[in-house]
Amino acid sequence: MVAPRFAPYAGGTETHVAEVSSRLAAQGYSVEVLTTDPRHDLARREEMDGVSVLRYPTFPRGGDHYFAPGVARRLSRTRYDLVHVQGSHSLLAPLAMLAARTRGIPYVVTFHTGGHPSGLRRRLRGVQWRAISPLLRGACSLVAVSEFERHLFGRALGMPMYRINLVPNGAEMPRLAPVAERADLVVSVGRLEWYKGHHRAIDALPALARRRPDARLRIIGDGPIRGALLERAAELGVADRVSIEAVAPGNRAEMAQRVAEAPLLVLLSEYEAHPVAVAEALSLGRRVLVADTSGLSEIAAAGHASSVPLDLAPDALAAAIDLALSQPAPESGRSLPSWDDCAKRLADIYSSAGCARVMGGDAAQVEAES
Repeated sequence: MVAPRFAPYAGGTETHVAEVSSRLAAQGYSVEVLTTDPRHDLARREEMDGVSVLRYPTFPRGGDHYFAPGVARRLSRTRYDLVHVQGSHSLLAPLAMLAARTRGIPYVVTFHTGGHPSGLRRRLRGVQWRAISPLLRGACSLVAVSEFERHLFGRALGMPMYRINLVPNGAEMPRLAPVAERADLVVSVGRLEWYKGHHRAIDALPALARRRPDARLRIIGDGPIRGALLERAAELGVADRVSIEAVAPGNRAEMAQRVAEAPLLVLLSEYEAHPVAVAEALSLGRRVLVADTSGLSEIAAAGHASSVPLDLAPDALAAAIDLALSQPAPESGRSLPSWDDCAKRLADIYSSAGCARVMGGDAAQVEAES
């Protein structure tokens, strides 16, 4: 598997790759994850849950462009049965697809689209997808994590829907002892970027506090706008009601504990394909309120969450949060796919007619590397 980032980095794609790669390894596949090291300070090789993780430095150092020539060299010198490209949004994706195509190795692409803090980068996404469309069409299988993504790429590539497989993210968290909910606590999960919408929940907090005097907001994440979010809370007079907490990427039990303590999770993001955070909250039996946009709309339409317009005024958003907190909690994990389901579906795709060279077992025959 080729992934722009992997542990110790956190995010939906990182979680997806970790969960499915370990399960495929447990099924008997020999799995390598080729990923990047933007800061040039991580272990080059590591074994994690039966998966070999190889990290390669990016250029420029510290950037998010994910240009890693070492990944291309590895693909050009190693005889793999299949290359699974996890993510279509970085420079790593076309690099990996081109290397696999040159070697005659079948490859699968899971789109994993997401938001970005740069407005220019967001506007250029359509151009980017059209530019790599010949490589995408050359994949033995294309995978979307939501119907939203299937329609998005079906239109972008001029491709019939049946050519794109649907494999949603799993919805599982570690089993916990019974957790006491903290009344009127709202949690917002995600990287600390403006497009993730944490500030919208902060803006609604003064009006929510008038409705619910004990209202609190817990933001779980890390990122460059932490200080700006805290300043916003202070300016609105709700600094004592807002906490921002980071959870180590591999500490799933702690994440489950902190989410489970809140009756309601809000995700007011501008763009999500199929957010792992929402699936995890639902698996814990928590109420969910999302922005009516991108793949979030699909979750609401399926009855798993309530939704509000992205540009809803703070007072109206506070009313919607108040209403969501008053609703009965959903049944824990109802009608949600598991990571086992996700891994099984991928294994079926690997052994399908288009990718028939992958039969399980010894999936990589490593050639000498110079």
